[in-house]
Amino acid sequence: MSQIALPLDWPEGSEERDFIVTPANEGVIRHFQHWSLWPVMATILTGPRKSGRSLLGRIVAQRTGGELIDPGEEADEEAIFHAWNRAQGRRRPLIVVVDAPPPTWRIALPDLRSRMMATPVVTMPEPDEDLAGLLIEKLCHTRGLAASPELVRYLVPRIERSFMGIHRTIEALDELALQRRQALTVPLARMALISLGVIDESRAAG
Repeated sequence: MSQIALPLDWPEGSEERDFIVTPANEGVIRHFQHWSLWPVMATILTGPRKSGRSLLGRIVAQRTGGELIDPGEEADEEAIFHAWNRAQGRRRPLIVVVDAPPPTWRIALPDLRSRMMATPVVTMPEPDEDLAGLLIEKLCHTRGLAASPELVRYLVPRIERSFMGIHRTIEALDELALQRRQALTVPLARMALISLGVIDESRAAG
């Protein structure tokens, strides 16, 4: 299991190293890699929370000289409208991060609504097996926990395959490891999954 380098033609910074790229999200990355060819110099970026959408938006905005509005639903509509127009004039991308695009994202300002309806939408997908494993390793490392390959192999097929599910699992593991003052092991992971209701206690040996 290995992480693909962020395929953008810029020097890698600390935030780029934090962003995990696998075949699951390569399509999203390719979209931003070719930002200079966009006919509309803006993108609505959606996807599950904790998916790295805000991090990716920051990276693209910083490296292209563009603008990021995150979260778009909470931003002033006049400000988004002017940012969209400014992006077209400057030919620098505007990235608007939202939970869902229009019409689910209800926009009151008619001129902004028409512009957002004409703006491409890209969606961060839920993690595939590779991304789930790499995210487990990264979150454990961030918390100072050592996640062995055996532990990752145990968790990936058993946990909820979502970003929020992975975060909840690592939080439960961290809390249990602190309570018991022990390193991460497969038996400890079983206990964490039982506490989360992911597996039944009668199946804890599996």
